[in-house]
Amino acid sequence: MGKKLHKKIAEFQDAAVIKSSGLYPYFRAIESGQDTEVVINGKQVLMFGSNSYLGLTSHPYIKEASKRAIDKYGTGCAGSRFLNGTLDIHEELETQLADYTGKEAAVLFSTGFQANLGALSCLTGRNDYLVLDESNHASIIDGSRLSFSKVIKYAHNDMDDLRRKLGQLPEEAIKLIATDGIFSMEGDIVKLPQMLQIAAEFDASVLVDDAHSLGVIGHQGAGTSSHFGVTEQTDLIMGTFSKSLASLGGFIASDAETIEYLKHRARSLMFSASMTPASAASVLAALHIIRTEPEHIERLWANTAYAKALLLEKGFELGHSESPILPVYIHDNTRTFQITKILLEEGVFVNPVVSPAVQPEDSLIRFSLMATHTFAQIDEAVDKLSLAFQKTQPIVVNHNL
Repeated sequence: MGKKLHKKIAEFQDAAVIKSSGLYPYFRAIESGQDTEVVINGKQVLMFGSNSYLGLTSHPYIKEASKRAIDKYGTGCAGSRFLNGTLDIHEELETQLADYTGKEAAVLFSTGFQANLGALSCLTGRNDYLVLDESNHASIIDGSRLSFSKVIKYAHNDMDDLRRKLGQLPEEAIKLIATDGIFSMEGDIVKLPQMLQIAAEFDASVLVDDAHSLGVIGHQGAGTSSHFGVTEQTDLIMGTFSKSLASLGGFIASDAETIEYLKHRARSLMFSASMTPASAASVLAALHIIRTEPEHIERLWANTAYAKALLLEKGFELGHSESPILPVYIHDNTRTFQITKILLEEGVFVNPVVSPAVQPEDSLIRFSLMATHTFAQIDEAVDKLSLAFQKTQPIVVNHNL
């Protein structure tokens, strides 16, 4: 390795510093399925850090569908969709997703990250503009960096600021607004109807990232556009399979012409191996469950309402969350790590969110609900969170020194 690169790598000490304090909370190995209880170091732990909102990752119907796909197709596709890696099961899933989201067509990507990366990197060019919410997911940010377009950010979910920013852009330029549907850390929902009205004023297009919205909001869990009844006006809908849909992969749904364009221009599609047969079959099975068994979404929202009321009753600050993602604000990086460690020791798994993901004063514990949680599990987790909060103290900074 070259000396300069080795020096750069050696100077990275962020993880080492946290590890030396005994508070390192990442890469915790789970020894069981992604259920409401998981096994870590041989110990049963309540899982309140999962994105499996409907709790379908261990559903027997989905597991059987995955096994059958392996028996029929094998374990992989040995190539990209563009060349030898397209299976009939991929095309079946694309048809189902287009119908589910209310769009003409859809195209699959191997991950949700690649879906945003592929679409945003090719839809606009050097003289065009990508307009992003400042709290968007990293995949949107990275996709915008690959596009060579000019990137404009507006204040989080602030439609007045969005209008101001669009008003400053050249009228002749292509403008694409990209936003999360449900924001993955804050848990709030994009103000999509207002956004679409503003977009129409400035001849801008809109892409909604429904990674955390599918299976959660909208008719049969069809996402943000369905939730607000504005599917026709929403130009592109992106989704992932690693959350409510209990698998791995992603997609873009839109009009047929746009999907045809993406199939021949999105490099993360053309030059990546396609979704495994088992993953595609799992999504098809999960879609069937979601569309025919509404009780899963109903239970998710019952659990969300119960947990939210309990956390507020205990005095926790939850910001503007409108979803099963409940951000418990701690406002201190070190204390956030301390609470996370105490909770794991007490048998509760949560995710800490600290700087640089958020500002240090906005650090939080991401407490997320699943349809399969019981009220008793929620009670236990919230009680232990309260005790951990009481055991730790915020660091007081004297700004007058």
